[in-house]
Amino acid sequence: MAAMTGRGRRKTGPSIEDVAKLAGVSAQTVSRVSTGTDVVRPATRERVQQAMQQLGYTPNGAARALRNGKYGAIGVVAHRFGRTGEALTTEAVVRAAEAEDYAVTLLTVRNPATEGWEPAAHRLPHQAIDGLVIIRAERATAESLALPHGMPVAVSDSRFSGHYPSVVADQVQGSRDATQHLLDLGHRTVHHLAGPEGSWPASVRTASWQRCLEDAGVRPPKLWRGDWSAGSGYLVGRQIALDRSITAVFSANDDMSFGLLRALHEAGLRVPQDISVVGFDGIALSEFSSPPLTTVAQDFDQIGVELVRLVLGQVRHGTEVVRDRVLVPTDLVVRASTAPPPGP
Repeated sequence: MAAMTGRGRRKTGPSIEDVAKLAGVSAQTVSRVSTGTDVVRPATRERVQQAMQQLGYTPNGAARALRNGKYGAIGVVAHRFGRTGEALTTEAVVRAAEAEDYAVTLLTVRNPATEGWEPAAHRLPHQAIDGLVIIRAERATAESLALPHGMPVAVSDSRFSGHYPSVVADQVQGSRDATQHLLDLGHRTVHHLAGPEGSWPASVRTASWQRCLEDAGVRPPKLWRGDWSAGSGYLVGRQIALDRSITAVFSANDDMSFGLLRALHEAGLRVPQDISVVGFDGIALSEFSSPPLTTVAQDFDQIGVELVRLVLGQVRHGTEVVRDRVLVPTDLVVRASTAPPPGP
């Protein structure tokens, strides 16, 4: 259908009047349904929604914001949405937002350095969003974020505890569980394939691995470092394979573990008979690697639910929430990639 504008031009797409006519209600009733108000009877609401679907009518978000002050959308900021952790957290946020009838707008910060957040922050007031979820702020600080005053925010980064509500997995306990699991199997020490320098999750997992070894009276061995990718795990794995004294490796994420497993296999080393490997994240593919990977599973679904809950709590109540830090437990999933060390 088409409607005439005030200047006589035709506007494509169904209008609110078209929906009202088909549903047998007033345009004001259609407007109330599109904005989600509770004053419309359920039977009438259903009739209007059916008419919207039949005509392909989509309520105008900007107009809705003018009427009730809400866009019905949450912004999600990350540096690299393609990285496993960011991708799984974003997916969880999208599902949780949809369950609350909210859309999600993805916003990218191309430059992870502190100065990269300034232009991103300047764009935020012009985005049609009611609140913001920050998945990873990389090197930014609470001061450098410079977010618009009053913007409802939740972050998946515990560095901002006390500044913004935050939701994080218990990476400290998860890394300790991974390291202690290998020690309990009888390995004299545990090597660590860490994430990149400057990464907060990498530094937390490395520090926890180190403390666990020191608490057990074991001097931490040489640190290996990748960039979260399977390719970097493979390259480091080729070096690890040259040192036949290494019997156990805790990898800071599953992707690097996959590359490590391939490198060890190509070097003729058997996992876990010759060397045990533990990953971190608990992604779906870890169950289907060869051998199935022992890993520390993060509950990404719960992280997404908590992030959306914190943001919408601020949106709906219009008050500043307590700067809580929600700690989501991790779970060590033991599979076939770990075993006692080889005999003498």
